[in-house]
Amino acid sequence: MENKIGYRINQEIKRPSKELLDRIREFSTCELCDGTIIYNAMDYHIKPMVTKQKICGPAITVKLPMGDSLMVTKAVDLAKSGDVIVVDGRGSKNNALWGDHRSLSCKVKGIEGVVIDGAFRDLEENEEICFPIYAKAVTCGSSTKNSNGEINVPISCGGVTVNPGDIIVGDVNGVCVIPVEYAEQIMENAQKKIDSMDIVKKEILEKGKVLPDNYAANLKKLGY
Repeated sequence: MENKIGYRINQEIKRPSKELLDRIREFSTCELCDGTIIYNAMDYHIKPMVTKQKICGPAITVKLPMGDSLMVTKAVDLAKSGDVIVVDGRGSKNNALWGDHRSLSCKVKGIEGVVIDGAFRDLEENEEICFPIYAKAVTCGSSTKNSNGEINVPISCGGVTVNPGDIIVGDVNGVCVIPVEYAEQIMENAQKKIDSMDIVKKEILEKGKVLPDNYAANLKKLGY
């Protein structure tokens, strides 16, 4: 059953090193998005709904049929400490794919957080548990728990492709996806942007310079 389309479950993923995760965690999602060159941020509707705690970890991906969340429980069972569960709920905000029992289980296991292209429920209980939930909405409606689904296969979450083991970073600005094979390039690009912005900030503070040189050049090119 595990290799049958619609039922695939890959129990193991290749996880990035702790050293790499620690380095990426130092960057904000805004800085990392600058470093990806091509936009790699999830839909802005997916935001921190329970805690504002930053999350950073490898993706355990979950692909669900519309309206059913049975396989989320299996993903919680398979996930390891430090992982981020990423749920492709097809954007539905009318049925909850997550609740307080799943948050409690994840908290006990040391899972980093959950990102849901969809909704969750039990807001007050989840706030007491204090497990990071990034989602599109809160709803009182439940979902069925009796259908197939897939775990650790490529999914789409918030309009971005997520592969198992991709590094997921979430903070108050949103969620971005970092493919491990490009992580070094992305961090290098992000640091260059940070360094250039530090120069701009210094010029603003010390010289009162409002227009950075590149902005001024672009405006001049347009005839302003």
